[in-house]
Amino acid sequence: MSERRTMILQAAVRVIARRGIRGLRVEELAEEAGVSTALIYYHFGDRAGLMRRTLDHINERAERYTEPAACPDTDPRAHLEQMLLLELQDAPEVVENSTAWGEVRATAVFDPELREQLRASTEEWNEYAADLIRSAQEGGTVRADVVAGDAAERLTAMVEGLSERWLSGSASLERVRNLLRGAIVVELGPPD
Repeated sequence: MSERRTMILQAAVRVIARRGIRGLRVEELAEEAGVSTALIYYHFGDRAGLMRRTLDHINERAERYTEPAACPDTDPRAHLEQMLLLELQDAPEVVENSTAWGEVRATAVFDPELREQLRASTEEWNEYAADLIRSAQEGGTVRADVVAGDAAERLTAMVEGLSERWLSGSASLERVRNLLRGAIVVELGPPD
């Protein structure tokens, strides 16, 4: 991906985090990114294309900052826990990404095209978590009676809800991380 295109996507995430998707104006985005509106349309075609690619960018960023958990020697259960906890960290990129993701979720209620893309992204995240749970079951670190897909969906939904509470100031970061750790034990059973 070109450096300019990446700069535009990074600026789009910042603007969405600050103003929401409905508040995103291509002119303001162009100013934030330091480019012309014509260049934005050149790279993304239209506002819908920009939104699709921005959601992809948000997902790619999240994968990067949760990637340290993907060490091949890590137990799948530990990997899952670390991946979910890394979604709740006080780092500027994570805060911005999580805020923008929340804005996307809120807007998807009223936007069928965005809703479909969000559904697909969420499904992908759930399936990745479910695969880790299944691997942990094979390794004996998760109870055999856990329905992996259901547990994964509950845990990822909890991360989204806890993130919203933390970002809105309703709960401290320490509190939401502890709640998530507890939910993992409830869902998967105690660790060995």
